[in-house]
Amino acid sequence: KFAIHDIEKKDYANYVITDSQEIDCDTLDNSLQSLEINSLDYLKIDTQGAELEILKGMNKYTPLLIKLEAHVNSMYENVPKWNELINHIFEKNYIVIDWRNVTGHSTRIPAEMDMIFIPDFNNETGRKLITNQKEKFLSLLLIFGQIKILKVIMKKLGIVNSEIEKIEDLYFN
Repeated sequence: KFAIHDIEKKDYANYVITDSQEIDCDTLDNSLQSLEINSLDYLKIDTQGAELEILKGMNKYTPLLIKLEAHVNSMYENVPKWNELINHIFEKNYIVIDWRNVTGHSTRIPAEMDMIFIPDFNNETGRKLITNQKEKFLSLLLIFGQIKILKVIMKKLGIVNSEIEKIEDLYFN
């Protein structure tokens, strides 16, 4: 498992489990409700393969942007296949707009990657979520450098913002 991640054999010992602890866990919904948080704009999950379990505990909340780490070829045991993670988030009405490699690897595809998801603006549910919180949505996409897709979404949803139209996307140009 480690060879695909460009981890040298001499460093394998750094990944040996030396202790184990059991902890009580709760769902994301229950945790946020107990903190009296009523909405969630941005969710970042990087839990070394437990991302799917966390997403399964998110039912009430619909963030405008989700960034998570997906393991295509995980070095960790019992990590769900990455397509299960992607299918689950698609079923929650999100689409992927970006992915970037986060580790060294021996394949042409990333072994692990950060992925960004937004509500599916191609259907009524996603459009409504975006338009009801358009200023937050615009801000999040600007923060994450998603200017080109932001302009596409704005045009599709009829959102006019002359300041954003002036921004040049240096990443895609």
